[in-house]
Amino acid sequence: MKKPLILVTNDDGIAAPGIRFLTGLMCKLGDVVVLAPDKPQSGMGHAITVANPIRMQKILVEEHYKEYCCSGTPVDCVKLAIDKILHRKPDLLVSGINHGSNSSVNIIYSGTMSAALEGAMVNIPSAGFSLNDYSYHADFSHTAGYIKKICQNLLKSGLPGKTCLNVNFPKNEKKLRGLKICRQAIGHWKEEFSERKDPHGKNYYWLTGVFENPDKGKDTDEWALKNNFVSVVPVHIDFTAHDVIPVIKKWKLDV
Repeated sequence: MKKPLILVTNDDGIAAPGIRFLTGLMCKLGDVVVLAPDKPQSGMGHAITVANPIRMQKILVEEHYKEYCCSGTPVDCVKLAIDKILHRKPDLLVSGINHGSNSSVNIIYSGTMSAALEGAMVNIPSAGFSLNDYSYHADFSHTAGYIKKICQNLLKSGLPGKTCLNVNFPKNEKKLRGLKICRQAIGHWKEEFSERKDPHGKNYYWLTGVFENPDKGKDTDEWALKNNFVSVVPVHIDFTAHDVIPVIKKWKLDV
């Protein structure tokens, strides 16, 4: 039987341990093509490269495995892979494993999840995987079984149109309690810019912040992670606040 074709990308860059671990898992499920940024692209969101050329480098090409990197963003990687390497939609797109959580509003900034959302936009079964551990040498071993099961289900059943999965794993400090299908917590970042001076006496700024989560619901991804569950949030590309449409329709907007 013909093996499924799986596209792998990330935002931490081609050399990150997270994508190496994820790629190894995908090689057990199908033919794999990896195209990832040649350098870290964290926090790029759904950015695409329009003002500069994108350069792609071939790393390894074998019968059932191909690996490339490029100078673009995670979303660039998805677009470029489909158009110039695969020449068709893959059967599955996976992004990650991200070093650090992408729960709650972090999905807005995440290059990892933007790659998965790009797949969803063209109806490719897609998922972004993240581990709540920013260490370069993070232990990903406890994610393997869940990633395999999720991907097998995506290959078998797909997802409703224009949707993907945001999957987050707790740090491997104690045994996982299972998996929760969740909603996204409504948290936010309390941010500030640290002002410093360079050797020439000119000011520069470094973004810092603390994540705050006033959402205390027990059905959220944040609650799941804090209670040692894997969180799975179905994500839709439709940003429309449908419940607000009737409110806006009551406004007097005639000119």
